[in-house]
Amino acid sequence: MPAIAIRQDISVCELRRQARLEEDGRVAARLLAIATVLNGHSRAHAARLGGMDRQTLRDWVHRFNAEDVAGFGVSGSRPSRWWKLEGGQERRRSGRLC
Repeated sequence: MPAIAIRQDISVCELRRQARLEEDGRVAARLLAIATVLNGHSRAHAARLGGMDRQTLRDWVHRFNAEDVAGFGVSGSRPSRWWKLEGGQERRRSGRLC
């Protein structure tokens, strides 16, 4: 399967700058992985640097091509905080207070 083309309207320097300014480390890793590929490195190397496999990098390239950098922030659901209550109280899943 041939590699997917990555959009060229954003420079490597701009991607790296946005990664530096990004507060979410996962988004920064995605930006740096794409910048690494655009800089001429292999996708396998870029995926390793970004802490993902090649298929995941491929999925993020698709999202980057379609939605620009704005699409990187949405990565699925995060674990819920069902156990937190106001004032530092905790409760069990059964609903009973400890």
